[in-house]
Amino acid sequence: MRISSQEYKNKLLGCWMGKNIGGTIGAPYEWLRQVNDVTFYQKELGGEPLPNDDLDIQLIWLIAMEEKGVDIDAKLLGEYWMLLVTPHWAEYGNAKLNMRSGLVPPISGSYSNIYKDSCGAFIRSEIWACIAPAFPALAAKFAFEDAIIDHGDGEGVYAEIFCAALQSAAFVESDIQKLIDIGLSYIPEDCGIAGAIGNARSSYASGKTWEEARDGMLRHYRGLGLKVSPEDMEKGFHDGKMGWDAPSNIGMLIIGMLYGEGDFARSMQITVNCGEDTDCTAATYGAIYGILHGIDAIPEEWRKPIGHKIKTACLNLGELGGYGSHLPQNIDELTERTTKIMHQVLLRNRLPLVVDEGETDAEEAKKNLFAGKDFLKIYNNMYGPVYRFGSFSVRVEYPDGPVIKNNIATIVRIIVKNLGKTSEVYNLRWVSAEGFQILPGLEGKSYIPLPIGSSSGENMVEFTLITERVLRPVNRFALELVCENKASTMLVPVVLINTTVEAVPVPI
Repeated sequence: MRISSQEYKNKLLGCWMGKNIGGTIGAPYEWLRQVNDVTFYQKELGGEPLPNDDLDIQLIWLIAMEEKGVDIDAKLLGEYWMLLVTPHWAEYGNAKLNMRSGLVPPISGSYSNIYKDSCGAFIRSEIWACIAPAFPALAAKFAFEDAIIDHGDGEGVYAEIFCAALQSAAFVESDIQKLIDIGLSYIPEDCGIAGAIGNARSSYASGKTWEEARDGMLRHYRGLGLKVSPEDMEKGFHDGKMGWDAPSNIGMLIIGMLYGEGDFARSMQITVNCGEDTDCTAATYGAIYGILHGIDAIPEEWRKPIGHKIKTACLNLGELGGYGSHLPQNIDELTERTTKIMHQVLLRNRLPLVVDEGETDAEEAKKNLFAGKDFLKIYNNMYGPVYRFGSFSVRVEYPDGPVIKNNIATIVRIIVKNLGKTSEVYNLRWVSAEGFQILPGLEGKSYIPLPIGSSSGENMVEFTLITERVLRPVNRFALELVCENKASTMLVPVVLINTTVEAVPVPI
């Protein structure tokens, strides 16, 4: 398979230009639950886009891969997040609070986080599509590692994976309906994201207006509106679940794509005029259009007012060189650096794609754009952090939450997966804080089969932890696993937050 390097560059520039256009036109209307009446930028921009937090974190992921290589995972990305992402709002802030307590992804995105179903993940999907063009399965795996940092086991994860898969496929597939089907193949059929997309497609197919489609979306998939217009109040759209925002906003993205019928301006206008998280939906639409058609297809009247610069909104510039000098300064530099990472990804993953000066021939790629039958197994890893040790991986799950209270037992579940070539026996030993009782015991031995036939190649052991009095705010343990046929020791961290609330005597 081959993609012309010139075509790839044109699509990449289109992606970042579309992202900046959508973020700029949508930003003034963010989180207003109302039908807007937007046709173009609302003020003179002087050749610069508005600051775009939708692009910010993707710049950090680019730098992470430049510095650490392309074999990244959620724990590594979480370290960059802690250092370089400044906001404390919503899922961004909750994830940081959790990581500072020692909870790693995906628990950092799940525990005590009412925003895990919100929009903060799908807005950063493009980098994964662009470094894995025409390979949506790989783009989706990258997106998973990204999204679980601050969305854990929430709808936000499905939203980013849907977008990343669709955008990756868009490098070689141009049919919008097929692209939506490809994106859907990577997420569970019964999730809220899939339901909202189906709602939008049904409205379009039945001949409803985009306004009717928008109202239908809010009728069935709305979160809690922050600022609601009188008209939407009258329609009963004033309430909803706090933080449950990704389904309706992905639905409105699809409304804009379908009802705009390939016209850049009309799709952008409809997407923004649906309301809700307008900078996110419009920026994602702009990026998709740019990948599909390239920067040359975006009308000059939309490109000229914002130029090629990148303006950040929520990054720690002091740790990114002299006032952010390590960051790409414009979409041309971003395109050049993304291209270099893309070539590394193709080589590292032995992908059968060449991006060079030859002519594009990607028909073979179209045969493998849908998810394989085993892809959805990735969602098993939404429920606890995974630690990889060569021939094994170990997942830690907290069925009762990563918490411990005085005199109340909590369960820790350990799932060991065999990635090697032989069945094995391994020894387990807890390194425990003083005063904790761990059942069925501090030491044991377990067998793990190969993943052959009906065997999953996994072994699950549950432990019950209890103590009369929890002394520390954060309680850290280590579980040592030693395989008798491997010259290695696997140390797996376990973290439990003290949630005991004790009455303190008040002096009289």
